[in-house]
Amino acid sequence: MLTNRGCVAGCCAKSTIAPLDRVKILLQAHSPHYKDLGVVATLRAVPKKEGYLGLYKGNGAMMVRIFPYGAIQFMAFDKYKKILSKQLGISGHIHRLMAGSMAGMTAVICTYPLDVIRARLAYQVKGHHRYTGIGNAFQTIYLKEGGIPGFYKGLIPTLIGMAPYAGFSFFTFGTLKSLGLAHFPELLGRPSSDNPEVMVLKTHVNLLCGGVAGAIAQTISYPLDVARRRMQLGVVLPDSDKCLTLTKTLKYVYSQYGMKKGLYRGLSLNYIRCVPSQAVAFTTYEFMKQTLHLN
Repeated sequence: MLTNRGCVAGCCAKSTIAPLDRVKILLQAHSPHYKDLGVVATLRAVPKKEGYLGLYKGNGAMMVRIFPYGAIQFMAFDKYKKILSKQLGISGHIHRLMAGSMAGMTAVICTYPLDVIRARLAYQVKGHHRYTGIGNAFQTIYLKEGGIPGFYKGLIPTLIGMAPYAGFSFFTFGTLKSLGLAHFPELLGRPSSDNPEVMVLKTHVNLLCGGVAGAIAQTISYPLDVARRRMQLGVVLPDSDKCLTLTKTLKYVYSQYGMKKGLYRGLSLNYIRCVPSQAVAFTTYEFMKQTLHLN
């Protein structure tokens, strides 16, 4: 049941913002086909150059990845929270932060190869394809980039970035939820559908809290996300030799493009995509939690 909740929440969230995700990858890696364009200009240019389906390039791999990712993350969050609370005696806001961080890292490790495939496919531009699909990408990377290690490029910055991202995401959502129900129960809450004596947040408040949680978490971890994408893309980048390690990648991007156009390029787009993504994910999760009558 927990697994089903996470799967549906993750898939709904990522499908909602798939076009924004692809544009973000193109901007972060400074695609030569769109390198001089901003967020809005790229959103307009992709359909003209590649058709409207171009906005969803790599989304198939994302769906294959997010199904287990969402399930693992939400299930692991509940499990870690219980372990921290019952076995280690850690409670309050801190156990949400720790459980969220560990859940995010667990999900990343289990599904990382699919994230690499998705990034490679999303970076491709019509007429300049290196891979023909998910299967071909797996085969090519395995044969030409050192086998299994080829699928784990950028894992370290991903894990380092996931700790604050997932941690602050769950922490912020849980804290806002608790504060809202504690101080403004009549304004922000409603009786739970499965237990009228228990108050839960109204749907629009859930959406707002989820969006705020995503925005805060992304701001903190964004430079690491940029480094992760560049390392994942590996040989498909013309400057891949400058992005072999986390430190080298961060230094190179900063020295070459600066802070705003380098380490934080695409952040405004990330705010736009984070709000619906996290809002839908947390709201779907909470809804299914009540529907399935789970604590």
